[in-house]
Amino acid sequence: MFADILLAVPLGLLLAFTIGPVFFVLLETAITKGFRAAMAFDIGVVVADALFILFVYFTTNSLLTEIKDDPKLFFTGGLIMMAYGLISFIKLKKDFKKVMDNKENAHLVVPEKVNYTALFIKGFLLNFINIGVLGFWLGIIIVFGPKLDMNANRILVFFTSIILVYFGIDLIKILIAKKLKNRLTAFHIYKIKRAISIILLFFGVFLILQAFFPHLIELTNN
Repeated sequence: MFADILLAVPLGLLLAFTIGPVFFVLLETAITKGFRAAMAFDIGVVVADALFILFVYFTTNSLLTEIKDDPKLFFTGGLIMMAYGLISFIKLKKDFKKVMDNKENAHLVVPEKVNYTALFIKGFLLNFINIGVLGFWLGIIIVFGPKLDMNANRILVFFTSIILVYFGIDLIKILIAKKLKNRLTAFHIYKIKRAISIILLFFGVFLILQAFFPHLIELTNN
């Protein structure tokens, strides 16, 4: 069991520092909404990962290989991510204009009412629509499954260890990002949120391109 945990630790660290839409939105949530909000978001991400792992484990490899490279899924996921980024960008601009119109409050951070359920769903969906995550877990089970003798208990320990390691690293990232919250003005927060919206647009475009140029899928997997 201990050997399986050691095998999982590097993968958990790799996953925690993978640069993707979830990485940026997690930091933005911690900075702008605080620790508990970022935790709610991250738990949603973890639940999506857990579902992917279960799906990979209980489905045949041939079917999963076909699904994970399906251009329609890349196109749909990319379109959703692009739409979310674009709508967020437009809404942010309108909201910030209202703040700037009131010069007395232009540099103040207006406290937001945090909806933890919505943040959980946001984390879940943002991870779930990224079909590349499914490909990642499929690759892990194909490579490491035989090393674990496809034993259900060892696989459970292995994947649980991966998730706990990257969730633990995420907690550290959240705590570090949260320290910036009290130093930010409304303008700074607007800039951060706008940058995240643009990043989501970028990832959405990249997913759509993968649908039309399949060689990008192989590049991403590598």
